Amino acid sequence: MITLFHAPQSRSSRIIWLLEELGATYEIRPVSIFRPMTGKGLPDPANPHPDGRVPAILDDDRLVTESVGIVLYLADAFAAAGLAPVPGDRRRGEYLGWIAWYATELEQAMFAGLSGALAQSPGKQRDHAAVLARLRNALVEGPYVMGAEFTAADVLIASALGFGRSAFPDDEVLDAYVARCRARPAAIRSLARDDQSGLQVAA
Repeated sequence: MITLFHAPQSRSSRIIWLLEELGATYEIRPVSIFRPMTGKGLPDPANPHPDGRVPAILDDDRLVTESVGIVLYLADAFAAAGLAPVPGDRRRGEYLGWIAWYATELEQAMFAGLSGALAQSPGKQRDHAAVLARLRNALVEGPYVMGAEFTAADVLIASALGFGRSAFPDDEVLDAYVARCRARPAAIRSLARDDQSGLQVAA
């Protein structure tokens, strides 16, 4: 049984989506968190995340935290769902590269765009343009970042774009990608479960 410690409309929302894609049996335990953008909320003593944040999961007694760590862990644990090339697969390196790119490049460019930091730094402008170009080029070939196959990397990338779309210029390719990912049945189910309160079990 997977237990997800979850705060609605936060980074843990993408983990509900992933769990639905994987067909996992899981329960949601709502917790409160401090939300820096609003200055509201307090860390919850019931949350096992060492920093009081989300996402965090317990797989029996094994704690896994952070979006990238949880995505890697769950996609490999539920390998039969086919959301991650298995070790030894020739596509494994590309898949891991996209996940690392999300954490080291996409998020930095997105928050630079959202915060207004781009106008103050030519370097950030170049990085932002490079991120946009790489993602757009992949999606033109697409329909997903690794081509025809939807992977756990798309959960990270599409969920980030869904939150921070305004950080990037108007672009039909990006908009179509976000819409395509949001239209997946698992994404629709996860949205319905995101804001529900109380312990929830999905089988």
